[in-house]
Amino acid sequence: MTKITAAITAVGGYVPEYVLTNKILETMVDTTDEWITTRTGIKERRILKDHDKGTSYLAIQAAENLIQKHDVNPEEIDLVIMATATPDMPVASTGVYVASKIGAVNAFSFDLVAACSSFLYGMSTAARYIESGKYKKVLLLGADKMSSIIDYKDRTTCIIFGDGGGAVLFEPNEEGLGLKDEFLRSDGIGRNHLKIDAGGSLLPASHETVENKQHYVFQDGKTVFKFAVSNMADVCAKVMDRNNLVGDDVQWLVPHQANKRIIDAAANRMGLPEEKVMMNIHKYGNTTSATLPLCLVDYENQLKKGDNLVFAAFGGGFTWGAVYLKWAYNS
Repeated sequence: MTKITAAITAVGGYVPEYVLTNKILETMVDTTDEWITTRTGIKERRILKDHDKGTSYLAIQAAENLIQKHDVNPEEIDLVIMATATPDMPVASTGVYVASKIGAVNAFSFDLVAACSSFLYGMSTAARYIESGKYKKVLLLGADKMSSIIDYKDRTTCIIFGDGGGAVLFEPNEEGLGLKDEFLRSDGIGRNHLKIDAGGSLLPASHETVENKQHYVFQDGKTVFKFAVSNMADVCAKVMDRNNLVGDDVQWLVPHQANKRIIDAAANRMGLPEEKVMMNIHKYGNTTSATLPLCLVDYENQLKKGDNLVFAAFGGGFTWGAVYLKWAYNS
């Protein structure tokens, strides 16, 4: 019996129109374009300015882009997985709402939350549903309205994040293409280094938490950077070693777009030149759950059937990992 693997058969994405440049940030906080570019690689990021639109809007736009580009019938989708760190609201699943809005009336849906690793973990989850043989079309969405949880007077975080959404469709494959291996990790030591203090069951919202700005992202940049550099590079190397891959065997590294120096460290560890690394951090900043699918959107026309791709991410908590996937189609 031929083994079923989970292959990506379509991608889609969306970023808001408003561009927040480093030059604009210079007028908002004590920073410079040179400082931001040198330390992060970011030149600009997209911001969803509409106050009445949340993460679901970004996800819906990305899903509809995929559906239109690849002529997908939403009624044939079996499952919608919503990877996000910024759901529209507590309790009510954002993914359920998105599925209904895009016409995936025969799908069930749920949200998956693992900070910046949410989409990567979602790839693993989607693959298991496909490999079971019961599900034929799984739509994985990664979207975040990071501007909703960023203090634009905090120069340590406001320079990093942007808003965006991405989507990929997983379907069964019997040619040996699709997701081949993964190495996913987590460590609760990171709980206090990248977080939002208030708004959860531990510290519910109150006048005091709002006044203390405890609903915004806090990041201990040096600690997060240190862990991310070593761990993201380690898991990439691990996946390559387990599958007997060397640099020449890998066509693309698809890295989480958090910091260019972290991406460079992973690429160097894998023995990959810059031209084999997907990079759009300069345009979008860190869109959290959307970084990986947005990379696929930007590079889709350069991907060839059979290409070896290594995905990697690192997020708060800490969460991190790498996925090895064989690309399944020519654009």
